[in-house]
Amino acid sequence: MGMIVSWCSQMEVLSHPSLGCFVTHCGCNLGLESLVSGVLVVMFPQWSDQGTNAKLIRDMWKTRVRVMANKDEIVEGDEIKRCLELVIGDGERGKEMRRKAKKWKELAKEAANKGGSSYNNLKAFVDEFGKG
Repeated sequence: MGMIVSWCSQMEVLSHPSLGCFVTHCGCNLGLESLVSGVLVVMFPQWSDQGTNAKLIRDMWKTRVRVMANKDEIVEGDEIKRCLELVIGDGERGKEMRRKAKKWKELAKEAANKGGSSYNNLKAFVDEFGKG
């Protein structure tokens, strides 16, 4: 059903075809990597920039859901279950998040391909430094 490990390659996990969703603290890299991979995310931010990252990811890309703490600042198991069911379930919100994740994945791929915006910007950057 699921697996918890101490460390692994995040991109290998995110690109695995059997992955239904990913629970994360919302570090900056995961936000971008999950977007490129087309993976839905249950966000569990803890400190530093993670709350800001979570808000950006939820509000802009709309492919993530954030767990909410209770009045004692504890995230209970039922809340995590609610978020997981929302993301991987058959409800309309989960379906819409999956559609958006697929769209963002395709847009990221187009941008990285030759002639795409990311490709062109990286090439221009390298070309500029190559002049020196």
